Amino acid sequence: MSFSNATFGPPDFFLTGFPGLEKSHIWISIPICSMYFVSIAGNCTILFMIWTDQTLHEPMYYFLCMLALSDLGLSSATLPTMLSVLWFNHRWIHFDACLAQMYFIHTFSITESGILLAMAFDRLVAIRNPLRYTSILTNEAVIKIGLGAFLRAAFLVFPASFLLKRMRYQKENILLYSFCLHQDIMKASSSDRRISSIYGLLVMLSSTAVDSLLLVLSYIMILKTVLGVASKEERFKALNTCISHICAILSFYIPMLGLTMIHRYGRSAPHIAYILLANIYLLLPPLMNPIVYSMKTKQIRARIIGKFRKMVRASE
Repeated sequence: MSFSNATFGPPDFFLTGFPGLEKSHIWISIPICSMYFVSIAGNCTILFMIWTDQTLHEPMYYFLCMLALSDLGLSSATLPTMLSVLWFNHRWIHFDACLAQMYFIHTFSITESGILLAMAFDRLVAIRNPLRYTSILTNEAVIKIGLGAFLRAAFLVFPASFLLKRMRYQKENILLYSFCLHQDIMKASSSDRRISSIYGLLVMLSSTAVDSLLLVLSYIMILKTVLGVASKEERFKALNTCISHICAILSFYIPMLGLTMIHRYGRSAPHIAYILLANIYLLLPPLMNPIVYSMKTKQIRARIIGKFRKMVRASE
């Protein structure tokens, strides 16, 4: 424990939630819980469809499974404290529990960034080298890529947790949100925050920033390849396989970039802006990914419709 912890005892954190709207927490919980339910049900459906259908046992769908698992992890990491604040008005969280939640939130978030990059590589290989697709992205290669994305995130976030653990805090500290994020915990500290802040920036630059740059380069190469195809129909068909992935990228990176920018440069911004961006950052990707992939991926859409029809026939 840090010096202040030894002096004042283990610190606790107060989860603000939605300040000024405490009387409306039950009503606020309805859309938020609906989003959680849809995201969990949707991602579980994706996993079930791919697991049970042998025709979907391909690298593209394996990466989609990994994306669904990271979305489920992200939802599971935030849901307990969110519900405790909105349903039971239980706002206090112990320091170690807060660090654990922060660790899993950022680990799954960075993992998702790595998987989105892997999915871009998958589309790049499928479009540029379709004849070598299965020989390049073998099952062993897919497993190594997925495991590498997770381990990179896990090892990058751990030192950030250790640095926060060594900082000084008051006995009681106030956080902006209904969950624990690195920037928020760091701001609650009374210690010098420069090392922790610099390391947080390095983690962002070496993970999501590098991933986003490689994503842009991947799609430049994809676009260059597609434009070299003579037939407009073939161009459309090739680009259509990337639409779902592009939507997933936008739903992940835009809220994350907004939250990062407002924490570093938006000191005069109202608190509600921080709260909305943080909730969008954690709720939007797990919600949108299964919806987009179910609607835009023909194979998955066909399997879901087929399963639904079987259920209807069985009930009749």
